[in-house]
Amino acid sequence: MSSSPPAPPAAASPPRPSKPRTRSARVLVPGGLGLALVVAVVVSAGIGQLPVPPDQVLGALLRPLGATALRQPDEIATATLWSIRFPRVAMAMLVGAALAVAGLLMQAVFGNPLAEPGVVGVSSGAAVGAGVCIVFGLNALGPWTVPVFAFVAGLGVSLAVYALSRAGGRTEVVTLILTGIAVNAVAGAAIALLTFLGDTQSREQIVFWQLGSLAGSRWPQAAVILPLLLVGILIALLIAHRLDLLSLGERTAGHLGVHVERLRLGTIVLVALLVGAAVAFAGIIAFVGLVVPHLMRMLLGPSHRALIAASALGGALLLTLADLGARTIVPMADLPLGILTSLIGGPFFFWLLRRTRRSAGGWA
Repeated sequence: MSSSPPAPPAAASPPRPSKPRTRSARVLVPGGLGLALVVAVVVSAGIGQLPVPPDQVLGALLRPLGATALRQPDEIATATLWSIRFPRVAMAMLVGAALAVAGLLMQAVFGNPLAEPGVVGVSSGAAVGAGVCIVFGLNALGPWTVPVFAFVAGLGVSLAVYALSRAGGRTEVVTLILTGIAVNAVAGAAIALLTFLGDTQSREQIVFWQLGSLAGSRWPQAAVILPLLLVGILIALLIAHRLDLLSLGERTAGHLGVHVERLRLGTIVLVALLVGAAVAFAGIIAFVGLVVPHLMRMLLGPSHRALIAASALGGALLLTLADLGARTIVPMADLPLGILTSLIGGPFFFWLLRRTRRSAGGWA
């Protein structure tokens, strides 16, 4: 009696990441980003023509909360910190967080890691609004005229892109992207015309605004962006589950109860509000909305609820460090912030493009 052949060994299943490790990453990554952001804030606020030691920066920060144990800076350093450096650092954090969250939302609604807020024309529209004010000398709202015109123009152009891309009551992603490219081209021509019409001073202001800068940031500006950012993050958290479902595909999301068109329109309006508020005060700052969300997705996975907080912290950290570099790389000069973010984001975009092609266009 012959014995039956031995059963072949079972194929080893591919290893899967453990859930505890995923949960720990969702705690460690935001925690690490938050700690790094605190260090970056203290270092950035202390470096300048009037150096302030870190313990004195912390002392100045914590004194309004009643903490007086740390060494306090003198009157001149205190005035410098609270009137110049802290507002600029606060603006860097707020603008970076707004751009990063907006980029995350754009990537979610388009289902593509190469999407970024400029696709819907908000940045180019804001540039046109600012250029009109600068060239024609509009000053109806005083120092708020350029930011208000930039914000309204950016929001208007974004809504125009969405309206022009609709057909048959729905919007195709490809059509919306192509419409955004066309509208951005028209806006670029308008900016070129305004630059041609303006005098030398107006041209310099337009170019400097397009390159982005946080020089001259003040507390009232931060007070405008902060509530918009908080509302934007809150709404993003509320729609995070629907964005997760949308990542499964429009048809699948629709079967699961997601109104895709309503979600897409609401998300685009939210992106326009966040980016419009940011660029209205800081000018056009590229690549933050592309680089940060993708890096956070690589670290945390696809869950948007975890990605929103991490992207906000990552964007705030990146722009705080970039602004520190803009103030210190060239002695006695203030580099345009958009130059540094483009130097970082350009090579990253090229790497991301090649990586995406290798993965057949899907999420990494």
